[in-house]
Order: sequence, then C-alpha cells, then structure tokens
Amino acid sequence: MFATVAAAVFMSNLDLFIVNAALPAIGRSFGGSGLGSLSWVLNGYAIVFAALLVVAGRVADRSGHKPVFLTGLAVFTLASVGCALAPNLGTLVAARLVQAAGAALLMPTSLALLLDTTAPEKRAGAVRAWASIGGIAAGLGPVAGGLLVEAGWRWVFLVNVPVGIAAFALGAKVLPSPGRTGAEKSPLPDLFGAALLTGSIATLALGLIKAPDWGWTSAATLGGLAAAVLLGVWFVLRSARHPVPIVELPLLRVPAFASAAAALTLFTVAFAGMLLGAVLWCQGVWGYSALLTGLAIAPGPLLVPPVALRIGPAVARFGAGRIALAGSVLFAAGILWWAAALDTDSSYAASLLPGMMLTGLGVGMTLPVLTGASAAALPPARFATGSAITSMGRQIGAVLGVAILVGILGAPAPEHAVAAFQHAWYAVAVASLLAACATVPLVRKPRPAAAESADVEAADVAEAAEVGAA
Repeated sequence: MFATVAAAVFMSNLDLFIVNAALPAIGRSFGGSGLGSLSWVLNGYAIVFAALLVVAGRVADRSGHKPVFLTGLAVFTLASVGCALAPNLGTLVAARLVQAAGAALLMPTSLALLLDTTAPEKRAGAVRAWASIGGIAAGLGPVAGGLLVEAGWRWVFLVNVPVGIAAFALGAKVLPSPGRTGAEKSPLPDLFGAALLTGSIATLALGLIKAPDWGWTSAATLGGLAAAVLLGVWFVLRSARHPVPIVELPLLRVPAFASAAAALTLFTVAFAGMLLGAVLWCQGVWGYSALLTGLAIAPGPLLVPPVALRIGPAVARFGAGRIALAGSVLFAAGILWWAAALDTDSSYAASLLPGMMLTGLGVGMTLPVLTGASAAALPPARFATGSAITSMGRQIGAVLGVAILVGILGAPAPEHAVAAFQHAWYAVAVASLLAACATVPLVRKPRPAAAESADVEAADVAEAAEVGAA
C-alpha cells in the first residue's frame, strides 16, 4: 500500500524538478528556443499544480479517493507520453499542463488513502513520511534528469510511463474502496478563486520572464506586474468571503503556521532558482554535458536525506525556528560563495562544490523542519487544509524562483555571463535570507510541539524508507 502511494507521490514531485536538466537539450531540439519560452515548461506545470491542489482534494472527497487517485495516475502517465512525443515547444507546454492536473489529483488523494489504511496512533508519522517524499524527490531531480538526458531529453518523461503503469495496476488491486458516504455533502471549493490565483501567478511570472525583452520599466512589464497584484488582491478578498475558499485565511492568523508557511514559500523560491541556475551555469558557461551536470550537482542533493534524518535531536534541543534559520543562512552562504568564486575558468572543486555542499546542508536543515513546524502549529483536524496551503506555497515559490532567475539572466552575451549569474545568485541568496527572517517568530516564541514534531518526523522518514524498500 505505502509503496503504491509513495511511488506516485515521488513521481509527481520528481517531475517538478527533473526537467531542469533537460531544458538546454529541449531548447536545442526545438530550434534554439529562448530561456524565457523554455521556462514555461517548468512554470506552466507548477502554476497548474498549485491552483488545482485544493480543488482536486474536494473532488476526491465527493467522488472517492481511490478512483480520483487512479484517474490522476492515468492522466499523469498519459500526459508523460504526450510530453515525450511533443513535436514542438507549444505542444510540450500543453502536455505539461495536463500532466500537472494529474499530479494535483494524485497529491491530496495519496495522503487520504494513506490515512485510511493507517492505525490512528501511527497517522502522524505517516503524514510526516508522506510529506518527506516531496523533498527527497526534489533533491534528486536534477541528478536523475542529467542521467536520463544523456539518452535523449524525451526519456525524462518516458521514465514515468512504466512507473505509472505499475503503480496503477498495483493500486487498482490493493487500494481500499471505502465508498462515498457523505461525499455528496462536500462542496466544491471556489473555482473562480482558483482561476484568479492561476491568473495572478501566471501574469507575475510572465512579467518577470519577459522583462529583459520588454524592458523593466516598459508599459507591458509594469502592466503585467500590476495585473498580477490586482488579481492577487481580488483572490484574497474573495477568499475572505467565500464559504469554501481555496486558501482558508484564518489559518494564516496562527503565527507559527504563518511563519513556517511563509518561510517554506520563500525558501522554495531560493531552492528552485538555485537548481535551475546551477544547471544553466554548468551547461551554458562551463559546457558540461547533461550527465556531467547531474554528477556535478549531485553532492548537494545527496546530502539532503542524511541531514534530514539526523536533524531531529538538534531540533529537540534548539527548536525548529533556530535550526530552520541556520539552514536558510547556510543555504544563502553557499549561493554567495558561488557569486564570489564561480568564473569561466574556475575549478569545480574550488568553486561549485563548496557552495553545493552548503546548499545541501541548508536544504536538509530547513525543508523537513519547517514542514514539521507547520504541522505542529495546527490541530490535527486542520492538518490536511494546512498541508494544502504549504504545498501550494511551495509550488508558487518554485514558479517565482524560476521566473526571477530567468528575468535576471535574460540572454547575456558570453562575456557578460559571469556578471549576469552573479546578479542571479544575489537574488537567490536574498530569497533564502528572507526565509530566514520569516522563521524569527518561531525562534522568539518556540513551540515544544514543533520541535517534537520535527524530531519524530526524522524517525518516521527512516521507517517509511524501510517500509518502501520492503
């Protein structure tokens, strides 16, 4: 049972980041498409994923968790085939949007199915193990992507097909079918609000990505950014009045939860910018192959699981806020090292590797701890809703991280590449330092439950890994 759910969740999360390593190859395949156009392969997926998470959860409550989970798995797998066969960039982006819709159906239903089959006293650990899968998948994405691109970028998507088919076949047999008792009473969330959220994120990303072409002070850029703000304000006002909003705003008035959710979103901005920036540097400036790029980036992501598994005692001693703050600062230090040390002729061991190790430590210290802190800040009855908000925040953070990086880099001439990347690294470091600032309420008013939650989380991740291996 856990293997089926874990495989589906890992696959959908992995796909959010695995495509980073394939972007240069996709651009060459489709007639040298610019970085701004290519970025929609990443951002289109993340935007749809973020906007549909809550909607998909409500649909599953109405229609049954198992059928919606299997539908999401089928949609994701078929869309992966569409991505692999795409004849042009527009078709690829369209297939990615469908793929994201499938992923959005998978995520909330996978958690519900896991809870349905877990004893009450073990549910907290099961939730934390489920939440950890996304972080591990995100960390391994660039490495796996680099290995697959060597066989052709289409394999980045084809690899999902056998996994999806196997998970579907196994899930159809082993997943429980509890029926639909009371499902008809569960109302759909604010669909128009979801459209407003999608429009706000999309126009913000568009404005940031196209700013180098349009000009940062042009009417088009300022209009796009203004539209994003207006749509965002409309979304918030509507959420405050709607009976079933996409985001339940009262949860954001819980200080510890709001702090952890904001820090998670900001840290994901930095994380996504770092991952794509490292790939573009290795392949675009140093001329590395996709495989060599994956291997060059690997030390950082490979540090994440062992650090996350061993961080519990430190959290229990010092508190979640202090550990997350330290992790965010370490991450920023790694990025600033790149800004100072990376050059066209600098050695990997002296420039990229130290920064990659620092960022890996930072991710391992920050993501699982903030996830635990956000969960501990809410009563168990509100965890599913809180998890949807933090998951949505992470996807929005990924969109902004890519958009900011692309907007700053633009298409610099080779002689200006180092300076352009330095500016991008500074922006990524600022996002991580802002995440550190967002953890201050957790430091000033420590919550013992948060420390305990994060401590237990590490043990549960290890247990989940053993179950999955079995």
